[in-house]
Amino acid sequence: MKKDLVKVLKILKSKYPQKADMDLGNPADSLIATIMSARTTDAQVLKIFPAFRKKFPTWKKLADSNVDDIAKAMNTIGLYRNKAKSLKALAQKIIAYHDGKVPESMEELVTLPGVGRKTASCVLSVCFNKPAIAVDTHVFRISRRLGWAKGKDALKVEKELADLVPKSSWSVINLTFVPFGRDICKPGKPQCYRCPIAKYCDYPNKYLEP
Repeated sequence: MKKDLVKVLKILKSKYPQKADMDLGNPADSLIATIMSARTTDAQVLKIFPAFRKKFPTWKKLADSNVDDIAKAMNTIGLYRNKAKSLKALAQKIIAYHDGKVPESMEELVTLPGVGRKTASCVLSVCFNKPAIAVDTHVFRISRRLGWAKGKDALKVEKELADLVPKSSWSVINLTFVPFGRDICKPGKPQCYRCPIAKYCDYPNKYLEP
């Protein structure tokens, strides 16, 4: 079974070799952008992110700014008011407790405002090259279709994947499942007829014709 898991991830990695959308070159940018991406497409976040960071270039600037001003700078994305509150509080906590640096452990990251396990896992994997499984909607859907997990919430699926997949391949899961989920293994009607890993998949309702 584990041999097939590694083979599946290797196939997907060769098909989707690009870096993660939220891999923006440094931990601060990646963390902020990942928080902004909740309930919003990565493309929407990336469209406004350069202007947002120009307006709030440092943790101090973000911490000292009015929540309404932060919200206004990202009002084209979902939940922007709540995210503005989280980002201001995040900046304040990183300055007060982490010397202005993004922490490098799951335990510390999940104590930050606006940061859950998925966001923390993305940051650990992308920015610090640490094994982590970020369970977003794509990972949740695809891992269950493949038969790799049965859990009914993200935390249970994360634990199942961590028990099943070799630790060295944890970070490959989100990196490949996200583009694969957008391209082929879509919600509703997956395009199984063009799937490179269909023979390894337990999904019973395969769409084998366009």
